[in-house]
Amino acid sequence: MLRRPQPSGAQNRKRKQKELESNKAQFGSLEQFVVRQKKNNNNNGEENIESNENPINNENSKSDDANVNENDDVDVNENDDVDVNESLPKVNDDIDVNENEDVNVDEDHVEKIDESLPKVNYNIFDVRVWDGLRSNMKDELVTKWPFRETNIDYPKDKAGRHFSSEFYVRKLRNGDSIDRKWLVYSKELDKVFCFCCKLFKTAISKSQLSNVGTNDWKHLSVALKKHENSSEHMVNFRTWSELRIRLSTNQTIDKDLQELIKRDTEHWKEVLIRIIAVVKCLAEYDVPFRGTNEKLYTKSNGNFLGIIQMIAEFDPIMKEHFRRILDKETHYHYLSHKIQNELIEMLAADVKNAIIKKIKEAKYYSVILDCTPDVSRQEQMTLIIRCVDVSCTPIKVEEFFLEFLVVEDTTGLGLFNVLQDVLKSLDLDIKYVRGQGYDNGSNMKGKHQGVQKRLLDINPRAFYMPCGCHCLNLVLCDMANSCQKAKTFFGTCQAIYTVFSSSTKRWSVLLEYIDELTLKSLCATRWESHIESVKAIKTQVSKIKKALLKLSKVSDDGLVCRTAESLVNGELSSFEFVLSLVIWYDILYKINLVSKKLQSSDMLLDVALKNLEGLVSYFEKYRETGLDDAISEAKLIAETIDIEPEFTIKRVPCRKKQFDEIPNTEREQQSAKDQFRTDYFLILVDMALTQLNSRFEQMKNFESIFGFMFDASKLAYLDDDNLKECCLNLESALTSGEDCDIDGNDLFMELQILQVMLPNGAYNGERPWSSIEIMEFTKKMDMFPNILLAYKILLTIPVTVASAERSFSKLKILKSYLRSTMSQERLNGLAILSIESSFLANVDYDKIIDEFASRNARRHRFR
Repeated sequence: MLRRPQPSGAQNRKRKQKELESNKAQFGSLEQFVVRQKKNNNNNGEENIESNENPINNENSKSDDANVNENDDVDVNENDDVDVNESLPKVNDDIDVNENEDVNVDEDHVEKIDESLPKVNYNIFDVRVWDGLRSNMKDELVTKWPFRETNIDYPKDKAGRHFSSEFYVRKLRNGDSIDRKWLVYSKELDKVFCFCCKLFKTAISKSQLSNVGTNDWKHLSVALKKHENSSEHMVNFRTWSELRIRLSTNQTIDKDLQELIKRDTEHWKEVLIRIIAVVKCLAEYDVPFRGTNEKLYTKSNGNFLGIIQMIAEFDPIMKEHFRRILDKETHYHYLSHKIQNELIEMLAADVKNAIIKKIKEAKYYSVILDCTPDVSRQEQMTLIIRCVDVSCTPIKVEEFFLEFLVVEDTTGLGLFNVLQDVLKSLDLDIKYVRGQGYDNGSNMKGKHQGVQKRLLDINPRAFYMPCGCHCLNLVLCDMANSCQKAKTFFGTCQAIYTVFSSSTKRWSVLLEYIDELTLKSLCATRWESHIESVKAIKTQVSKIKKALLKLSKVSDDGLVCRTAESLVNGELSSFEFVLSLVIWYDILYKINLVSKKLQSSDMLLDVALKNLEGLVSYFEKYRETGLDDAISEAKLIAETIDIEPEFTIKRVPCRKKQFDEIPNTEREQQSAKDQFRTDYFLILVDMALTQLNSRFEQMKNFESIFGFMFDASKLAYLDDDNLKECCLNLESALTSGEDCDIDGNDLFMELQILQVMLPNGAYNGERPWSSIEIMEFTKKMDMFPNILLAYKILLTIPVTVASAERSFSKLKILKSYLRSTMSQERLNGLAILSIESSFLANVDYDKIIDEFASRNARRHRFR
């Protein structure tokens, strides 16, 4: 058997493992014979070269080395080393470049690092690693110091003492104060250190501040005074000051090397800015990132690599970046899917932090929840937060998307537990919830075990509002199922659509006659959308009749011929069907108009009530005059299709009456028109009025609490007794135990003054000021804190869950059947970047790059 011409892969791995173990065993073997003197002013040339062998270094270290296989394709491996300088990351994407071959983003040739090897996490602001810092990292630390974290709760010792920020200040005898910039507090160790002595000491020091630190808080003042007056401290402080001045004036010994590092750092920053911009653009417009492969300059490598390649054709920065990759001058590219996911996560975190900051500034907020299954059969619950932004001008009512939550238990308890956990993780206090909006599902609105009841048990001030649009949808659903003729009407509309849409040939027959509105299918859940289907038939009934007539003659399918002919001779030749088209179009148009208004994200409770009151008034008036108007319009349509505008007269069956039966002479003497009005029209309208009053009962309850604040006309004409009663009632509604949002008496006195200060145009004009306009006025006056607070809570209460429904449209785009295995983190990141894209305009690229650097800094091996 012939020997192998070269070792196998397994043999190479064994050999490398032995080398690693040997290096590990020999590590530090010479240290016992050598005493190193750390120089503070002069940097060894070798050390500088070693520390800067990669173009970019950073303080936080964490990465692996990679194996380069000279015979493979050009591979870009994202699990390799990262080296970062000046807070800029450098991920070692080792690339095997063979001339005239493709560049492949792959992970097959990555050698995994041995986790047993000793590593150091180089967070240069952590005192614990200052003894092992290289000279370039010391320079970085000197440039950025002093760095002090604020808002730290200092832990107490057994005696109840703790560190205080007052120790940072030195008091002189004349009363002046001087900042002790050299004093460092380590929250990890709960000790204090001397920055310059810890970093630049040249020999073993007896001072604890220079070595292990001290936490003797009782005698700390004495220790600090003694240390800052010592000669050792003065020498180290001088070294620190001189180095800081040289770095600021660029007068260090390794000036040329520092300039080279700076230029290379700027290059990498420019590369990252372009990559981040591409990620931001693709996420904002819901464009897929990856293709079937991740090779540069190949087809089907995805939109991300394709756009980067296009940019490189015109941009010198990216052109130079690609040249370095292809010429093997760098192993770092930042182009793989792992980097994409990391940048998506950081951009999304930046947007989410900005949203949470706005919510906390508003203090009071509402939660909006809704659930839907995604393409991978997981139940996704969307979380929307509604709040009032008083800081901007004009005042804005905003609804923010935060994330999708996978829920396994869809009961009221399960959904409520998920809500509690996510609010806690977002650092949002549940006691500041002042509104909750859900659909009409029993697990959400249940009075005993629903989410709204469980939240009210914890926070009685979290007012529940069922979705207004969903309630309107249920009103239409009840109307459509109220009588047999209504059911038959929508069945006929769907049959007309089905007979044409089942075949492309039949659809082409329809298009021969129709050139405007095409037929629409009915939606089983969104009844207000039925208007599109009814409108298409109502406005083109004559053309549809002709198309059905032709279809009955040319179709080879007997069933289709039978269906088309029955529609022509049946419903489309019936005056009652034409009249139903007119009636349902009027009803659907009006309800759809109100529903669209309610779906606005900044819809206010008082405006919604006005629209609903207008809808009720419309149906009350339509009940009296609507049928006659509809008949007049239906007669005009009947003339275009050559049918008599007459109601169908049915033969009344004769039967023998019992001797004690009371004859219904009024019913027997009714005409066909009266029967249509009684058995169809009035049933529809009465069902609408009944359901509107019952389903919006909760919204009317809010009117009894906040109604006096809805508009200026109501507020201006209230007498003192009624006004005080309303204020005390509002105080009671906003009270939970000992906590109360407003003081009723203070609110009463402020409203009395406001009644006098309101201009006449606010309540005497044709359109009185709305609640948000009154709030704007009180904000400008800057003297009504209780009024401003009361209006803030009123505007926080949600009206619909339309924002949650809109987020589901993004979910269907992002997690499609082609990308059903997308991780939840990537899904949430892409969703928030797309839905809340307005925040991307203010993205700080330097901040993102610094964060990227801190995550992907090199993990140094001890050799």
